[in-house]
Formats: sequence, C-alpha cells, structure tokens
Amino acid sequence: MKKNPFDLTGKSAIVTGASSGLGKQFAIALAEAGANVAIFARRKQKLEETKEALIALGSDAIAVSCDVTDTKGIKKAIKEVEEKYGRIDILVNNAGVATVSPSEIHTDEEWNRVINTNLNAVFFVAREVGKIMIDQKYGKIINIGSIHSNVAIPNLPITAYCASKGGVQMLTKALAVEWAKHNITVNAIGPSYFPTEMTDAALTSPAFQEQIKAQCPIGRTGRPEELDGAILYFASDASSFTTGQLLSVDGGWTAI
Repeated sequence: MKKNPFDLTGKSAIVTGASSGLGKQFAIALAEAGANVAIFARRKQKLEETKEALIALGSDAIAVSCDVTDTKGIKKAIKEVEEKYGRIDILVNNAGVATVSPSEIHTDEEWNRVINTNLNAVFFVAREVGKIMIDQKYGKIINIGSIHSNVAIPNLPITAYCASKGGVQMLTKALAVEWAKHNITVNAIGPSYFPTEMTDAALTSPAFQEQIKAQCPIGRTGRPEELDGAILYFASDASSFTTGQLLSVDGGWTAI
C-alpha cells in the first residue's frame, strides 16, 4: 500500500500562538495527522485547554508558556521541546497581533508591538528552531502571513499589520533560499478573514461583512477547518519540492 504523504506519525511540531483561534486549529490538524505538538502562547490556562484537546486526539502534547518577543524565553521554550521529543520536525509560526489606527496618529508603541510580534518574533523563533533543523538535516517551517502580505484594504487602517505580513512573505523566501541546502522547506500561508478573537470586532460589523461580500469572490469569511489542507501540505513530505511560497487561502480575494 502506498504511504500517505500527509501522515505525520512520529513527527514533532511547535505551534506558536496556539491558545485559541487559528493557532489552535493548526495544532489540532497536526495532531489529527499523527504529530506530537508543543503549543506556545502566553495564556497558560487557554494553552492547557488546547493541550487537553490534543491529548484526546492521541498527541503527546505539551503546553509551554512563551512570549515570542522575548528571545531568552524562546530559547528556553525550544530547549524544553527538544528535550521532550528529541527533535523538532515542524514549526508553525502563527502568533500575531493587529491594531486598527490611521497612520497619521499611529503611535510608536502600537507600531513596535505589531512589528515585534508579527515579524521580529517569526524570525527569532525560526532562527532558534532552524539551528536544530540544520543539525538534523530536516525541517518544515510554516509562517502565517495574510492576504495583507500582498494587498491592503479600503476603510480599514492596518498599515503596521500589512507591513509586518509583507515582511513575513519576504522573510519566508529568504529563509527558504538560505536553508534549502539543509533539507528545510520554508513556506507561508496567507489567510483572508477567519473568525478569531483578533477579528471578532471587524467580523461583527455589518459594514465589514458587506465589504467582504464585495471583495471576496466566494463572498464570505473562511471556516477554520478550511486551512487544514494548507497546513498539512506544508508540514508533510507532500511538499518536499515546494519552498519559499505563500499559499493564499482567501476565497479568491487576491485573484482580483
């Protein structure tokens, strides 16, 4: 019988920002495919809830409290995962924040918070995990970008977010080229709007829902499980010859 290329049995993964939202969904998808999953976030109670859900799926999951903007904390958390599993096969760089503010009044603090979390932290975590993957000559890194890696949106001033996610796309390409010789693939997923804590305020607005209907050919927000195929493709050996790519899962939004 031909092996299932999406089978992650025996693989170990890290998912950042996994206490809720898309990070939790990614962790569940990996666990359902057979991976053992270490989940990172700052909210310990929420992390424990996610961990229990993963264990129920058969994953040898661990929850690690980690602020991904703190490089010392990152190193400590990754060491804990390596000691637990012996290796790290998959990294999903998902942690992110957003702020809505017109650029002319955007504060230094708001800008730095978004860039530090959405871009700097993606590099910091990838750098530390990359060291392990280089030594083991294998790795799958998936960075979570956005449709805003490529496009802005009228009536929603999120310049810092767009800048950070555009940076994630080029960071993905640069790391992919640099680490390909080590049998490490680096790719990104670009979701449009999915229901999460971060998007709740926008998605409950009738005006924004109308904007989505107007700009998204499929005419709706995404369902979290509609990202499972993308995450499993990039996390598995099905994507062994795919690197440096951003896959937009956006209902056709960026095709216009």
